[in-house]
Amino acid sequence: MKVYDAAAIRNVAVVGHGGCGKTQLVAALLFASGAVNRLGRVDDGSTVTDFDEEEIARKHTLSSSLAHTEWQKSKINLIDTPGFANFLTDARSALRVVEAAVVVVDAVAGVEVQTEKLWSEAAGLGLPRVVAVNRLERDRASLERTLASLHRDCAREIVPIQLPLGEERGFTGVVDLVRMKALTFAADGSGKVTEGDVPAALADSAGKAREQLIEMVAEADESLMETFFAEGTLTQEQLVSGLRAATVAGKLYPLVCTSGLHVIGAQPLLDAIASYVPSPAERDFPALAPDGTDTTVKASDTAPYSAFVWKTIADPFAGRITMLRVVSGTLKSDTTVHNATHDSPERLGHLLALQGKTQTHVAELKAGDLGAVAKLKDTKTNDALAEKTTKVKFAEITFPEPVLSYAIEPKSRGDEDKINQSMQRLREEDPTIGYTRDPQTHELLLAGQGQLHIEVTVAKLKRRFGVEVNLKPPRIPYRETITASTEAHGRHKKQTGGHGQFGDCKIRVEPLPRGSDFQFEDDIFGGAIPRQFVPAVEKGIQDARMRGFLAGYPMVDFKATVFDGSYHQVDSNELSFKMAGSLAFKDAMTRARPTILEPVMKVEVYSPSDFAGDLMGDLNGRRGRIAGMDTRGAMTVIRAQVPMAEMLTYEQHLTSATGGRGSYHMEYSHYEEVPQHLQGKIIAAARAERGQEAVEEV
Repeated sequence: MKVYDAAAIRNVAVVGHGGCGKTQLVAALLFASGAVNRLGRVDDGSTVTDFDEEEIARKHTLSSSLAHTEWQKSKINLIDTPGFANFLTDARSALRVVEAAVVVVDAVAGVEVQTEKLWSEAAGLGLPRVVAVNRLERDRASLERTLASLHRDCAREIVPIQLPLGEERGFTGVVDLVRMKALTFAADGSGKVTEGDVPAALADSAGKAREQLIEMVAEADESLMETFFAEGTLTQEQLVSGLRAATVAGKLYPLVCTSGLHVIGAQPLLDAIASYVPSPAERDFPALAPDGTDTTVKASDTAPYSAFVWKTIADPFAGRITMLRVVSGTLKSDTTVHNATHDSPERLGHLLALQGKTQTHVAELKAGDLGAVAKLKDTKTNDALAEKTTKVKFAEITFPEPVLSYAIEPKSRGDEDKINQSMQRLREEDPTIGYTRDPQTHELLLAGQGQLHIEVTVAKLKRRFGVEVNLKPPRIPYRETITASTEAHGRHKKQTGGHGQFGDCKIRVEPLPRGSDFQFEDDIFGGAIPRQFVPAVEKGIQDARMRGFLAGYPMVDFKATVFDGSYHQVDSNELSFKMAGSLAFKDAMTRARPTILEPVMKVEVYSPSDFAGDLMGDLNGRRGRIAGMDTRGAMTVIRAQVPMAEMLTYEQHLTSATGGRGSYHMEYSHYEEVPQHLQGKIIAAARAERGQEAVEEV
């Protein structure tokens, strides 16, 4: 395909709440522009961007995917993103490498919880946005109601540049308020469009909407405001250029009307992207200077090359596919580049332009373009490829910690190695997955952003890698900590034939604020312990703290200082002092008043207002603390902090209590102490699970 320079490229992430029709809309854009020769449909699993077997089976996007088309002499790169809370990190990653977002909103439901979050994310990155009110062909669809929710929950500066022709099942096209033309689309879903005059029945409402559009464009620019006051209006040229400038500056957000299923409004949306969205040449890419301060990089073809890896795909056949954004310069196939993150060379094979899962070889990718390359050896998500002399770095995409864990076991004996290899591949693709082995029980633990995330990961293991596993009930990642300072002594002495073992240390432990994890300090004076043995003391404490004291959970938020000890010229060695450090830790815990911490989640519950009282009572019964409540039309948003242990069955309860009309979002907030009356149960359960003897109550 043709190679485009930065000025002719438009990079857009299509974002919105799950189920608002993003994937179907992207399919309509690709079909209407001629990038594909038939319209893909989500219901029959034939869309370009939902190609994973799990996505096809569930009829929902679970991972960002890249597609492209050519329109108005521009290359438009479209990133179709997930809209469910468990997979929202993928959408956030996509927003990092684009110049604008198309925010898709369901014309029936209006603004939903993830729409708000993604709008805020795009705002935080300073991205221009175009709003697509989609699925206008559905019963009870309403532009007026949807626009009201957008103004209330997103921004007052969202302004329609189109009005719908017809309502609900009678939706047949749009009125273009910029050109004052009516665009009618074929009823057969072919995307064919007929341009004509605005119907007389809509002339008044279209005229008023155009006047409002002109006023808002004028308000966004002082010189246009002067012209508007002097002339009473703006010329067509001033309106178009002013609308583009206001959109690029994030002062206005144009709104278009679409139906992805019936290919209505696709070409006008492509026009809006090509006309009003900035190119990479107009918007510098955020970067980090060598001293760590924020800077930017211009999308120049002649500058030294640099590229940012924003996503990795684990393909069981093609291997690792690395998706990247060329920030500056030009990347060429079959060349060797420098991985600036790991300071290592990396051989590029064929550069790829992706159309969903379809790969097209390209000779080069210029600054500002999005593409991919297969089978890189060391390069992973968040890495930078750049010439050595530039010392370019990019801020890493931050991935949330997993919030829910399950124990997994292979259905077939001998599959454990296959699980390890497969999980390593999946973690490259999705860094929000956690995969560890419990040091006490030796169980394999799979952690994710929620129940759905873990179910999808298990399904991918089976479909892609042929590994089947059983899931055990979720484990709460409790932690232990101390509440008092104390000093302790650890002595390891063992005499055998020949050299013996001798290590002796004294430590001081003290609590630290929540979230501090663990600190170690060397306060040895006078050579009481030789310097080479101090790291062994730390390692002994580290090993012991990871095994916990009360219930086998890692001990966190404390500081250990080694301040004294003794050694033997012949018998002392690293192993002896490691054992001494472990014994000192255990001694300290008998007096440091250890306690158990539990993860507390920040929860937002969205529900029809009729159910708000019952839901608040239920959250209180789950040891939750209500932090606030907002009413949005007929919906109520309840914000609370609730222990994770109490939220494991919440999804089923909410669905039952609200008849499926409620939804919730949950993310990790902090750790806090478990009430004393519950600690005994946790300790007993943990000991029983580990087959260990109960310890004395502390």
